[in-house]
Amino acid sequence: MKIFENRNFVKLFFAALASQMGTTIGNMAFAFYLLDRFSHQPSFATMAELMYSLPTLFVFFLVGVVADRFDRKKVAENCDWIRAILTVLLFGSLFLNSIPLVFFLLFLRSAVTKFFYPAEASLVQSILNKDQYAQAAGLNQMLFSIFMVFGVGLGALAYKTIGLQGAVAVDFFSFVISAILIRRCKIPMEARLPNGKIKWKDFSIGASFRDFKDGILYIAGNKLLASLIFGFFVFGFVNGAFAILPIFTMKYELSPDNYEKYASYFAISLGIGLLAGSGIGALISSKIKPHHMMIYPIFLSGILIYILGLTDHMGIFLATVFIIGTCIGPINIAIGGWMPKIVHPKLMGRVSGWIDPLMMFAQSITLGLIALLFPKIISNIEYLYYGMATVILLVFLFYALTLPKLSRELEFSQAKRTRLASTRKGQVHIS
Repeated sequence: MKIFENRNFVKLFFAALASQMGTTIGNMAFAFYLLDRFSHQPSFATMAELMYSLPTLFVFFLVGVVADRFDRKKVAENCDWIRAILTVLLFGSLFLNSIPLVFFLLFLRSAVTKFFYPAEASLVQSILNKDQYAQAAGLNQMLFSIFMVFGVGLGALAYKTIGLQGAVAVDFFSFVISAILIRRCKIPMEARLPNGKIKWKDFSIGASFRDFKDGILYIAGNKLLASLIFGFFVFGFVNGAFAILPIFTMKYELSPDNYEKYASYFAISLGIGLLAGSGIGALISSKIKPHHMMIYPIFLSGILIYILGLTDHMGIFLATVFIIGTCIGPINIAIGGWMPKIVHPKLMGRVSGWIDPLMMFAQSITLGLIALLFPKIISNIEYLYYGMATVILLVFLFYALTLPKLSRELEFSQAKRTRLASTRKGQVHIS
């Protein structure tokens, strides 16, 4: 692929790979550790997941502003170094056997992570041309899919072989590798600082809120962008449920004695489905309009999640998960390829900065509800799947009613701008 001829993209891609590895393996190993040690208190594992999503609520107004106002390369690199230091402290806290301290350090590490991805995404947008955005989105989706395939399995393998401390050590080296790769990128200063250099004295909480407000006003002024951002918010509910429900399903219903193994199989099924869906999405992205790549797979996903709640057969459960993954792949490619085309580069950080807080807010609500409801109030896990499926089908209805019209409006405005540009060019040439 021609995109891999861009050395900066290659380094950023593998930096994101290493960073994701550092985030995934230790987190999954810690979830297994809590379920083993506190098997009669599943809320502990849910609370650990909350430590990964709740920080967004405390830094959401700074994340996109930092990515747009400061050196994006330095922001991404320093996030990795800080997470590496926090991981060392986390390693030490495990020997103190203090669960509250471990939760606190996981909270801090996750808070720093929130600054990494908007800066990294903004850098990627600035070093590629518009024809490569869909390719980059497909590759990022495949990267995510790989961790869906191997993340839970690697976490379980690390926990069973090298222990929780060993998994945390893997996290540390992953963050260090990511930081080194980002440092070696040679990115022009205008891409790193698209809004010009800012001095620390000019950076304040008030200025941050103003920039944050600019981001939401920009989103609100673009109906298509606002619809896509709303979709991220709703998908946050699904992410929250899928973060913990599969482990609970295996632990308390389908395979109590081998839940680690079958939780890994769940991730493998979903991840292979995502890989297949990403491949299909990459092939059809140039032939099918983005809104079609979103609407129909969302509908099918909602129906299939109902089936997850209905079945008590492991084979059917895993096969259904695979098909859900195949549906999710094209959806993510459509959104990932669409967003950079409709967002101005100078505002990409602030727009990206809204995605994570909205998703994490929804994810936190979901995890909080699961911790509150299961198993004290809702003892049957299938009802949680039914609720998730209903949310997905409501999203399908919303997108089916709005996206086709908004897509036509975007195509019309782009064609109009192209005609005006051609006319002006012709007039200049004649004169």
